[in-house]
Amino acid sequence: MKGGLPESEYISHVLDDLMEDLPLITNNGQLREVSSIFIGGGTPSLLSVAGMQRLLDGIAARIPLAASAEITMEANPGTVEADKFIGFEKAGINRISIGVQSFDEQHLKALGRIHDPVQARAAVELAKRLGLRSFNLDLMHGLPNQNVADAMLDLREAIALAPPHLSWYQLTIEPNTAFYSKPPTLPDDDILWEIQERGHQLLTEAGYEQYEISAYAKQGQQCQHNLNYWRYGDYLGIGCGAHGKITMPPSTPALPAHTIMRTVKVKHPKGYMDFTRAYMDKVSQVESDDLAFEFFMNRFRIMEACPKAQFAKNTGRELTNIELKHLEKAQTMKLISSNYQEWQLTATGKRYLNSLLDLFV
Repeated sequence: MKGGLPESEYISHVLDDLMEDLPLITNNGQLREVSSIFIGGGTPSLLSVAGMQRLLDGIAARIPLAASAEITMEANPGTVEADKFIGFEKAGINRISIGVQSFDEQHLKALGRIHDPVQARAAVELAKRLGLRSFNLDLMHGLPNQNVADAMLDLREAIALAPPHLSWYQLTIEPNTAFYSKPPTLPDDDILWEIQERGHQLLTEAGYEQYEISAYAKQGQQCQHNLNYWRYGDYLGIGCGAHGKITMPPSTPALPAHTIMRTVKVKHPKGYMDFTRAYMDKVSQVESDDLAFEFFMNRFRIMEACPKAQFAKNTGRELTNIELKHLEKAQTMKLISSNYQEWQLTATGKRYLNSLLDLFV
């Protein structure tokens, strides 16, 4: 693989890592069924076809996969090659997420992307020809020095390519990145809001439904992995630096029923592939006091109403009086609406999501 990472050895470690985590999804000798696989982080499209086939075959041999399982692979347009992607589809990949980010060459250079607009368009056209179940196009807005007209031009080009799913999200400056040490000039809040409002209108008129804060899809094309994540579902994190969230089986010794654990695997490839140490780097229990924040931080990112019974089902406990007062305050601030059965994020709540979540901190 590019960068010198030995592909075959790494895949062996990933499969061994999966085997070590199987007790986390085993209850009374029965493994839980897996409904989606998301192969991301770095550039998984650099894998060879044979490597991808071995990885997916190895996963299927170790865990029960639902017949309708969604299997997504992230791809950088600069690594999209027709023969390889046909091979990936034959190996079992049925959904591709293409990290286009922008169709403007200057913005791509500012983001440090290795592809150009021509490669981005070609990658999307190839995905359309493959006969996949679905594919996603990743697009950013709020880029350095980007104005409303530039952002709409990018979005119109993405819509014209007719992806079944479009992730359209604002650039954020993350720690340990080049932008973090030397922050660029980003659009101000008024420009960002106008971009979001006009973009939402464009996407809606084109037949896309916003089902998550930063994701739009044609009817029936929502990403199942995303939905499980934002509904506060469980997921195994397998591979270098992977994060997982698991509700421990009731039969787990010395743990209360419905204990939720967060897992983190060794981040550096050299350490991850060191036979003298474990793949697991950190395991932490989500404390009871943090459950409301974690649940609503995820659940209020999606547009669908949240059944009130879902909180107890997913966390194993009832809301406290303090948390109920936070929800009442959110209603007073018109961030959410509520009836006997469910909570619903409002348009105001969508705009001021951070203010809503701050109520639970």
